[in-house]
Amino acid sequence: MMQQYLRIKAEHPDQLVFYRMGDFYELFFGDAQKAARLLDITLTQRGQSAGKPIPMAGIPYHAAEGYLARLVKLGESVAICEQIGDPALAKGPVERKVVRIVTPGTVSDEALLEERRDNLLCAVCEQQGQYGCASLDVAAGRFTVTQVTGAEQLQALLERWAPAELLFSEDQSLPGRWAEQPGSRKRPDWEFDEESARRQLCQQFQVQDLSGFGEPSPVAVAAAGALLGYARETQRGDLPHVTGLAVESFDDTVAMDAATRRNLELTETLDGQEQHTLAWVLDSTKTAMGARQLKRWVHQPLRNRTTLGQRQDQIAALRQGWCFESARDVLHDIGDMERILGRVALRSARPRDLTRLHASLSVLPALVGALPGEDCFYELIERIGQFPAQVELLGKAVIENPPMLIRDGGVIAPGYSDELDELRSISENAGAVLVDIEKRERERTQLSTLRVKYNKVHGYYIELSRREAEQAPADYQRRQTLKNAERFITPELKEFEDKALSASSKALTLEKRLYEELLEKVAADLHALQRSATAVAELDVLAALAERAEALNWVRPQLVDDPIIEIVDGRHPVVEQVLDDAFVPNSLHLDDARRMVIITGPNMGGKSTYMRQTALVALLAHLGSCVPAASARIGSLDRIFTRIGSSDDLAGGRSTFMVEMSETANILNNATAHSLVLMDEIGRGTSTFDGLSLAWAAAEHLARHLKAFTLFATHYFELTQLPEQLPGIYNAHLTASEHDNRIVFLHRVQEGPASRSYGLQVAQLAGVPQSVIQQAGEKLRELEQGAPATPALANKAPAPAQASLFSEPSAVERALAELDPDGMSPRQALETLYRLKEMG
Repeated sequence: MMQQYLRIKAEHPDQLVFYRMGDFYELFFGDAQKAARLLDITLTQRGQSAGKPIPMAGIPYHAAEGYLARLVKLGESVAICEQIGDPALAKGPVERKVVRIVTPGTVSDEALLEERRDNLLCAVCEQQGQYGCASLDVAAGRFTVTQVTGAEQLQALLERWAPAELLFSEDQSLPGRWAEQPGSRKRPDWEFDEESARRQLCQQFQVQDLSGFGEPSPVAVAAAGALLGYARETQRGDLPHVTGLAVESFDDTVAMDAATRRNLELTETLDGQEQHTLAWVLDSTKTAMGARQLKRWVHQPLRNRTTLGQRQDQIAALRQGWCFESARDVLHDIGDMERILGRVALRSARPRDLTRLHASLSVLPALVGALPGEDCFYELIERIGQFPAQVELLGKAVIENPPMLIRDGGVIAPGYSDELDELRSISENAGAVLVDIEKRERERTQLSTLRVKYNKVHGYYIELSRREAEQAPADYQRRQTLKNAERFITPELKEFEDKALSASSKALTLEKRLYEELLEKVAADLHALQRSATAVAELDVLAALAERAEALNWVRPQLVDDPIIEIVDGRHPVVEQVLDDAFVPNSLHLDDARRMVIITGPNMGGKSTYMRQTALVALLAHLGSCVPAASARIGSLDRIFTRIGSSDDLAGGRSTFMVEMSETANILNNATAHSLVLMDEIGRGTSTFDGLSLAWAAAEHLARHLKAFTLFATHYFELTQLPEQLPGIYNAHLTASEHDNRIVFLHRVQEGPASRSYGLQVAQLAGVPQSVIQQAGEKLRELEQGAPATPALANKAPAPAQASLFSEPSAVERALAELDPDGMSPRQALETLYRLKEMG
């Protein structure tokens, strides 16, 4: 047995091997030690190897799902090794083989998946700075490829996909934290061969070439091929539900880098929570597949105005007469069709999956009937479709409340199979038959103590008392003698016994075969059913967005072609929901003549909230959703950038300031005139003059050269002079009021620069000791009056003043600016040089 185990383990060195022995999955050697540590199970010993006890740990096979779920969440992979031979026929160990490999990115079992979050297997292939990327949702069959340029775009894509498992070549490295993620796997370089990948994909989709899918780039094909091969390897078979390839284009969506997704807290807060995020506010979906679709929309705002306009029309139609409520009532009865169909395709669907699928398909006509009659729903209704044949088949084949597993039997409904009904009748009616036999035998023999009985050891028998046993008929064959009774068997009873005892096992075998045939019949319409599931998920999202718009008093934004962001009385969608007090709305107007706003005001005054709400309103508009405002006009955006907050990257050896500068560099190198840029407190991580210089130069570059729509929050009041020197910039500030040396935040945005920062008042609110506040106040007055910062400097000569960035140009500088060197003679040039020297 150990030789068999070691042979199987050698084929799966990187996976924990669950080796089936009776009612347990056993682990040995290092696997046992690792599992005992990760799962907190008992580590034992059995036998010896090389003179040392063999470590061993086991889990009951019926409880394996719970343990697998824990291991998958820890990024581990498990090879499930089952007995496939018949123990009665085995000479030596029963034959075993690995029937599937459970990995974080390829799980499809309901118990191992988070129902409202995508579980993606991804692959990355790099060639000359170009990254081909592929993602596959094995549970749903959704296969996507794209190509990005550079490490920044790759990080942004991986942040959006959030892969449960990531494949990459052993000859390449991944940027940031991704190479060290628990689910990251190095694969041999040959698996990323583009030519073999293309053949593999064409074979999977049964096509001559990939042009019908938008002709993905060669590097993306290489990644997709490696991913598909890995998925087939782990599933130990084909993937019939993976029937197509979606090619994403970087230009189709409003791009956001990894920092922007984190800062805007789209689906996860900065501390990793799902509560108090944009998706948390939006998600009133009724189905799990709708919730997953909503998160995909949030992370992938679109630029296509036709699609966005259609979504807006659909949401508006659902809001008319509260149509969304009747649709949502029906959606409540629909299960996770996407993942159920995935398990049907993989032949791992359980009986209750089929009853949920039956219930879901049964209500599709009612769902279509609940929709408005507008043309904008025509294509969606066509994709939802109706499946009366599948409804009839599933309703006839499976009982209403089946057991969890087919191995327990009792799944196929009466009337579906005459043969099965007959076998069940024999098994279930055995008692009545025995009563009939007993009655006839008493009448025939006239023996009053005659009883027909059954036990597991001796089967069926006739029992007589010792007194009457001597009068037993000649056809009674003695089976067992007891102290006070004799047991007999008759040819009739023997025939019934053979039939009754085999009927149960035959019924179970037949039921399993009928169940497998049923899965085949459902899978025959897999493509149309998958298409319907996707459409239902989209409708669920649209109905949720309509419900949110009504409940939260959101309005339909105008999507215009002009370069403009005009938001009247905008509100932060998340902060508004968690505040106890009423949210103070604020407006914003940016267009070709007003490209940048310099925002000043006190800490905690609401600058970051104002900036983020602008980005979230713009993002919601590019989902097709309504927005939290009195009105909004939003032009087309190509990217959203944020540089907000402070954090370090100690593992990467980057300080807080280095992270800040890296994010700033990314913005300055990639923003365009169609981008929305949020920059908060640039330059605060270094010395005052260095930080001020960097903040000034960054703001000037954004305004003068990039001309991006920019909200630039700062405590450097010197930057409020920028509007006087450059067109397209204006000042705004968050208001606050002071009473008895205490601050009250008014959270109202007004034009013009702030008058002061209220830093000491905010420190007082934070609980800084009063003595420190008083000393800081004295020091502040000294600094404002020009006194030395410390007593030690009082008797020293003043240091040379650093040249101001913002002083008026000198006479020499003005004279130089007016010179025309090309029009001067050598003599004039010499005279001018002497004159400038005298002026200096």
